[in-house]
Amino acid sequence: MAAEQINEQKYHEVWTKPVIRMGIWTMLIACILSFVPLVYLYMVHGILPPFGPALAAWGLVASVFGAFYIVEPISYYPILGLAGTYISFLSGNISNLRLPCSAMAQEVVGVEEGTKQAEIIGTMGIIGSVITNLIGVTLAAFVGFWLIGLFPAFVADAFRKYTAPAIFGAVFGQFAMRQPKLAPFALAIPLGLLYIKAPIWLVILAAVFGTIAISRIFYKAKIIH
Repeated sequence: MAAEQINEQKYHEVWTKPVIRMGIWTMLIACILSFVPLVYLYMVHGILPPFGPALAAWGLVASVFGAFYIVEPISYYPILGLAGTYISFLSGNISNLRLPCSAMAQEVVGVEEGTKQAEIIGTMGIIGSVITNLIGVTLAAFVGFWLIGLFPAFVADAFRKYTAPAIFGAVFGQFAMRQPKLAPFALAIPLGLLYIKAPIWLVILAAVFGTIAISRIFYKAKIIH
């Protein structure tokens, strides 16, 4: 028991505290830097959008993506971990890249989800994905546009329309294989709500927290482990 407490304290001192300190500062710096283009437009060109239209535009964005403010940190944290959450929200491409890379790294090494070992291994996978993604995106910016121009119009249009759905489908398949008994519910809840034309924010919240509730019930009933 004493050894476990010492290990817990070491982990907190060596990993958790530095991660939180660095994570907070990097996120704050990123938030401040995101306003630099607006400051430039105002200081150099005198352009400043009226407050009313700017607030209305923010409201439109929030009505579509506002649910993600709640859903993503809660639903992604068990796979991303503390450091992975900071890195992923700073670098983006969470659901289609950071999350699968973290999960795959943990699966390959064979660590148990939710443990300290899983958090460290998952973070290494996310860091590797950021480096690879940086190189790949840079190349794609120069080469991808040129390649798309070489394809017939229907092929290029298919890439634009179906690449993202294909990625999300693959991610769903990856996690469905790990908990196949939950997969039908995770799919049925959003499809049912979309069928009755529920607001998208409600679909997102219900899909995530509804699946979590069902998994909790299944876990208590020893249907899943």
